[in-house]
Amino acid sequence: MSTVLERAREVAAAVPDPELPMLTLADLGVLADVEETDGRVTAWLTPTYSGCPAVAEMAADVARRLRAAGFAEVEVRLRIDPPWSSDRISAEGRRKLAEAGIAPPAPGGAPGGLLRLGPTRRAVACPQCGSEDTEELSRFGSTACKSLWRCRSCREPFDRIKEI
Repeated sequence: MSTVLERAREVAAAVPDPELPMLTLADLGVLADVEETDGRVTAWLTPTYSGCPAVAEMAADVARRLRAAGFAEVEVRLRIDPPWSSDRISAEGRRKLAEAGIAPPAPGGAPGGLLRLGPTRRAVACPQCGSEDTEELSRFGSTACKSLWRCRSCREPFDRIKEI
């Protein structure tokens, strides 16, 4: 791997997610790849879902940061095959989500790798107190990739990243 490519990957990997700013695009697993050919850098993003409203901002942020780091020729492209899965969230990303009070999805994603359309059947630990005595209040949270939960022990509401 060339020094230019390593540097381009470092820059792109450090871009924060616009909806979950405690995570980088690498933590979230949205940064799929970075390539360099003859000085031209191409960053590949795999959005959490095809209609993600933040994808344009992600792409613009990656391009802006790469250019600011001295890369003159930059292209950001989308890759939706293979699709993003919550399994792509790194262990560090899961830790950062929990520290921010957002329950990360369980490792292993949804059964069969498919989006669960019904309620979550796995125990969901409260990111505030750790209790698994929690309940889903709404499948729809503050963003499309989150659902709204409440802890019955500490009574605090919290977001949870959906398993996909």
